[in-house]
Order: sequence, then structure tokens, then C-alpha cells
Amino acid sequence: MNIVARRGSHAEDKYRALGGVLNLEPEQIAPGIAPTPAHDLLYHGGKTIPSLAFTNFYIGGDAWNNSDVQNIDTALAAAMTDPELNNVMAQYFNGVAPTSTPKPSQMLPGAAPATFSQGDVEKLVSDLFTQGTLAGFDYGSTVFNFMLPPGTVLNDNPAVGGAQSAHGHEVRRHGVPLEEEANSLNGLGGYHGSVQSGNQTLYYAVGVYSDNSGGQTNGIPVFDAPWKNVVATFYHELNEARTDPDVEAVINGAPSSHLGWTSRQGEECGDFPVFEANPLTQVFQEIALPGGGTAPVQFQYSNYVHGPEGPIPKPDPAAKGKARHKKHG
Repeated sequence: MNIVARRGSHAEDKYRALGGVLNLEPEQIAPGIAPTPAHDLLYHGGKTIPSLAFTNFYIGGDAWNNSDVQNIDTALAAAMTDPELNNVMAQYFNGVAPTSTPKPSQMLPGAAPATFSQGDVEKLVSDLFTQGTLAGFDYGSTVFNFMLPPGTVLNDNPAVGGAQSAHGHEVRRHGVPLEEEANSLNGLGGYHGSVQSGNQTLYYAVGVYSDNSGGQTNGIPVFDAPWKNVVATFYHELNEARTDPDVEAVINGAPSSHLGWTSRQGEECGDFPVFEANPLTQVFQEIALPGGGTAPVQFQYSNYVHGPEGPIPKPDPAAKGKARHKKHG
């Protein structure tokens, strides 16, 4: 389940069905989230990325506010390099906290597209690679983030332009049944995947500018400013990408031994916290940073506590329950 989707949305229902967990009920109603050991993550033998690099590409650069870009770059870098957040993720890396290296972001000029599909982002990744824009990166450990501007609707259609095939049938990924597409107007927030360009595997994540505007909800708006929602979405995707980078290959028919860490239900580290939280502010929170200020994140699943866990001072079970965070709201 390489996506982030709003609780109770069509997008959640679609990907729960694909993961084999349709209509799963919460273990406990808010205000608390009960331990759920049945959803603990298992290692399947595939690749993980203990030393991650990432860079942000802003699609529709003409539509972006400079302050949003600066806030996203700064807060996402802070979240991904926060020692106590990475202590939670250490359990998926043999007890050693993973590291992250943010690289300078880039603007992709142009107007905001009305829609953006999986086919669009994968073509863009391939084009940037062919043009040499991605030269100099370690492709095996880098995730290329693609931030969609305000108003753009993200969908999971694998066709470029989100179009149908010449025969009038929906183009879809291997093993995915024909059904209504998931898009950001019905709960989709973003997803991560990979593209093969020649013999090279390129990892990417794409996310929507989640907000409430024009009488509609786009993505997963939780925080008091849309840029914070963007940061939380990509924090989710980057953690899933470093613990399960080759999920797209499995979706497209590779053996399940290519998977990294997922639950028995097919959930990655960011999925169950979003599906279970009610309200979402149980897991979407602003955490205090060691140097001052805060960063908006989504708590990830922890086998230590059998549920979503905030920052901890040490990467071991003894540290559970001593989270450092500032609750949103």
C-alpha cells in the first residue's frame, strides 16, 4: 500500500481492498488508539535504504508561493533528520537510526496542471533522467519528490494524462482490478513508487497540495496551513520509501521477496496510523525540534508500541511512552 489516503475515503477503501483488508474496523474509537500487534510490520527480505537522500521538485513552478516552498523545504528537512523521529524508525534498520540527507530543491516552470496522474509523474521522472537533470545523484538511495501546486488533482491512473487506452479500456497496473480511479478529491494524498529507465531504477514520491478551497477538499488537509499538510504527506512517503522502496516492482509482478517492511495486511509503516486515527490529529502533529520551532509530521507505525509512535529519546523499546511532541490543535 504505497499511498497515503484520508480515513473513510474512496481511496482508502480501494487500497484496503487491494491489500486484503476491506472494511477493517478500528480497534478502539478516539480519543485513544489501542495497541494492534496484528498489524506489526514484517520484514520480507527486500531492499531498505538506511542512508536516504531526497530532493524536492515543485511542479507548476509559476503557481507556487515562495514562502510555501521555503517552509516545506525547511520543515521536511528538519523532520527527516530529527534524531528522535529517526529513533522510532531504527527498529526497521537493525536498531540503528537511519539517516537522511536533503538536497537543494528545484522549480519546474509552468502553470499548475489541472490533473496529474501516475503516468504523468513516471514520464516526468524518466524525462528528467534522460535530460541529465538527475545526474549526480546516487539513484539507489535517492527519492525524487514531486510537489503538486495548489489546485492540482492527483490520481493513480497509470496512463500519461490520465487518459484511457486507444481501445477505450482503463490502463492499469499489473494485478489491479478495473475500478474507479482514486484521486485527491476522494481522499488520495500521495504515493511513492519506482521507474525503470534502461537498467536504472529511479525512486519517486508525489503528493498533492492538501487544502480546503473552492468548496472542495483536495488531499488530506489536517493542519492550519496547507504547506504543513504537504510536509506531513512527504514525511509519510519518504519513510515508506526507505523501508519498502521496491513495492512498485511487486505491484507490477515481482516476487514478494522484493518487499521490505509491511504488515500481513499489506500496510507500510505510514498506512495503519492514518487508517486507524479518528480524528486524524491523533497522528498528524507538530513536533518540537531540538533547535527550536516545530515540524508537522505524521507518526509512523512502531512495532515497539504496536501502533503509531511519536519521537523517542532512544531507539529501543525502553524509550516508549516518552514521546516529545507538541500536539496540533
